Amino acid sequence: MSKQTLLKPNRRDILKYGVASTALSMPFVSRAWAQTVELNMLAWYGHGEPDVVAEFEAANNVKFKPKYYAGGDNMLALISQSPPGTYDVILSDAEFVQQLNEAGYVDELNAADYPFDDFLFDEWKQFPGHWKDGKLFSVMVRCGHLGVSYNTTAVSAEEAQSYKCFWKPELKGKVGHFDWHLPNLGQMSLLNGNASPFDIDEAAWGKVKETTTSLRPQVGGFFDYGGTFNGLKNGEMLAMAGIGDWITGVLERDGAKVASVVPKEGGIQFTESWSIGKGSKNADMAKKFIQYMLSPEGQVHSARMAAYPGFAVTKAGRKALNEKDPKEAQRTGQVDGAANDPVTLIKEGRIKYRGVPAQQGLEVWNDFWSEYKGS
Repeated sequence: MSKQTLLKPNRRDILKYGVASTALSMPFVSRAWAQTVELNMLAWYGHGEPDVVAEFEAANNVKFKPKYYAGGDNMLALISQSPPGTYDVILSDAEFVQQLNEAGYVDELNAADYPFDDFLFDEWKQFPGHWKDGKLFSVMVRCGHLGVSYNTTAVSAEEAQSYKCFWKPELKGKVGHFDWHLPNLGQMSLLNGNASPFDIDEAAWGKVKETTTSLRPQVGGFFDYGGTFNGLKNGEMLAMAGIGDWITGVLERDGAKVASVVPKEGGIQFTESWSIGKGSKNADMAKKFIQYMLSPEGQVHSARMAAYPGFAVTKAGRKALNEKDPKEAQRTGQVDGAANDPVTLIKEGRIKYRGVPAQQGLEVWNDFWSEYKGS
């Protein structure tokens, strides 16, 4: 064969060898030949955004189609109005998992598929509501703490150590509520001294309503995520009940004079978990995604989420966060020995898991919240 022949391969040679060599040198090209898998996601805002899922999408030829909600009640309503199989992955607040399961909205999971041995707490392996009759239906992937959120120019760090600061005279008309009854009423229950803020008898529930009603003259509005964020950002609201660093952290990272603390009465943990939707046609890829979110890389993306930060739930995830972004790890207390270390706060018993009302029923709390807003 002549040198000229080697330099000028014919069209047949190109088709025979050229594509193969390109695929070997650029392995990602071969994925483009396969049909992109669309994963329908139901979640709080941010979980389907590029800062969280772009790497997974690129590595697995996946495209997420997120549907966002705010509040577990809204999440349940959206699923109930959708045909089975609509959502491949469902992010839910942990207290709603059992309702998802009882309604037949999620599939059973295999516990062996997930790194429970790496969780920061043994109790998180058997998190309330995630299991039923020894069967797993949801996996915890992140969490955060709710407490006193405030403008640091209007409320001192000392004042913020109690929910009572919401009644500060100077804050009249400047206290906002994140518009969801569970975190707000849970905080009022903690202020009243209830060790189990969501499991209270009728007498204690009556006192929670009284305490909450007494705050109404201070309240300047009830807000969704965007309204809460903007209200604190522009100073329209100087304190906010029902939230925590998951909102103020975004502002704080941008230099805003806001902060969130767990007060002396205690704080509430929100816990977010992934399930696979019943009837999903992409259950294997959905499982792979949940596994990714529990990997060190996934945990870092979750903790640093642009929409709202959170805590890593695995030891490897926490370690990776400290290596990747030590400043954010320090800011959120995810460092051994930090005063606001979430692990320490939980061990000290200062954190209560957010739940649904155990003795009144969800609709009773929701009805009171509607009355309170309209008063």
